[in-house]
This record gives sequence, C-alpha cells and structure tokens, in this order.
Amino acid sequence: MVPLLREKDFYEPEEQRRISWPEYNSSQIDDAYETLAFIRDSVDQAQYMVTTGKTGRPLTDPKMLAKSVLLCEALGLTERAAQGWLRILGPFLGIYEQLDDRTIGEAYDKTEVVYLLKQVFESSKTSDGILSGDGTGLETSRKQNYESQKKAGDYMTSIVDSREIVQAFDISGEQECKAMHKLINGVYGNSLRLDAGFNDRELVRKIAENGMVPYVFPKKNNNINGKLAWKLMYLELFYDVMYWLTEYHLRSHTESFHASFKTKHGMITKRRPIAKLSQVTARVVLHNRRRDSYFSKLANVS
Repeated sequence: MVPLLREKDFYEPEEQRRISWPEYNSSQIDDAYETLAFIRDSVDQAQYMVTTGKTGRPLTDPKMLAKSVLLCEALGLTERAAQGWLRILGPFLGIYEQLDDRTIGEAYDKTEVVYLLKQVFESSKTSDGILSGDGTGLETSRKQNYESQKKAGDYMTSIVDSREIVQAFDISGEQECKAMHKLINGVYGNSLRLDAGFNDRELVRKIAENGMVPYVFPKKNNNINGKLAWKLMYLELFYDVMYWLTEYHLRSHTESFHASFKTKHGMITKRRPIAKLSQVTARVVLHNRRRDSYFSKLANVS
C-alpha cells in the first residue's frame, strides 16, 4: 500500500487560491509599523538579569542590542546600514544610544541577546494544536545544495502549527530524528505529523505520551509490532486511509514554512554558534509575528 500512497494521481488536485494584489500591497505599510512596534514592545517586556560589568566603559543595554538585531533581520540590513537606519528609527524603538556597526555586529554574539530573543519567542508564539515537523538545510553559501551537502551545511529541525507559526526549533546540527525527540517535550498540541524520516517507534510512543495523536508516514518494511501507540497509529491508517492521509498531509505547512523562511531572509550570514543562534531566533520571531498578525486579522474580518 505504501508505494501506492506516493503516486501522484492518488490525490485529487485542489483549486489555487486567488490573491488580491492591491490589498496585499497596501498592507505592507501597516505591516512595517506593526513590526517596529512589536520589536519595541516585546523586547521591553522581556526580563534579564542585570550583571555588574568590569570597570571601564559602561556596557550597552542588552535590550537595545536585541532590538538592533531584530531590526537588522526585519529589514535585511548589514550592520553598517543598520547604524544609519537606527539614527532614524532608534527613538521609535526605544534605542537612544548611538550604536555603531561594530557594536551591532557584536550584539549577535552576546548570550544576553540570545536570552532576550528566546523570551520574546516563547512569549509571543501561539498555537492551534495542529502540529507538524520536519528538517531543512540552512544555506550559508549561494553555491550550497543542502540536500546533497547536509553534513557540510547547517540544519534546522522545527515544529510548526497549521498556521505555520513555529512552536520549537533546533539548529544544533543534530540528526533530525534525534532532535525531534527533544523538541516534542517543549510543545503542546492535539496531533503531530512527521514524514518517513521520523519513522521511529520510540518517538511515536513519546508523542502519544505527550497527549498528541501521531501521524508518521510508514515505510514499506514497517509492521505493527511495538507499543500500543505504534499499533493504533497504523491500524487507523488501514481502517480509513483517506482520513489518515488527509490529516497527515497537513504536514505540508512545515515545508511551506521552510520555503518562505529561506526565501524571505536568505542565507545565514553568521558563523559563530551564538551569533548564528541569535540570527535564526530573530528570524523565527519575526516570522511568527507576521503569521500571527495575518490570522488575527482574518479572525476579525470573519
């Protein structure tokens, strides 16, 4: 049955949604204002431990550094360009100190900034409980093909909901199935969808124990020997194939997120581990804000 599920003609094609480009274009101004206001307010609400630095030049407020990192990623700015833009946008963001390009660049590599960005990520994300997971390469070069050079490049494993709002992510470089074992402990939902690369009995058991219904695509050599969660998952597939597949293929939202995430922000430009984590976290935060804003507006219209 598994080879049949992979055939193209097995599914009926869906009609493409029409896009109103005039409405889309006019919304960009509002989106820019919302993004800047979000950066200001979300970072101001975050908490961090005030530490006493060494004698000498006073330390720059980590919140101003976190805001500058978010601004760089929101507008796609280099540190040199951000130095100029902060002279214009700084007061609106609550940045009253003149930050030079070197200070902005070093902000990426500060643990205080990562700590603040993680707080913003956790406090601002929402979930509809319909979760999906997958892994993808993060290109660090224009010539890099992550599919054939996974070991050479950077890799991100993530869990998103059906609105493509990121619930958890990992860029440690750990193999995606092993990373997923850890990520599921930090998410809450009703169900979780994973492709055949996560076909693991122990992972399915953990998903079920965390209160989520697992939908993990089978392999040809699978059998139903295993724990109860493993048996029930594939018995449900056998009893009602189309219902199971309809639920499973909501996983396409994960691939859609990865595609839009990399198209919007481009390749990873940082090399040091903490700086790289700051950059990816800032991009995830900004992505979540856009998606949450979009669906909030849809709810108000309806």
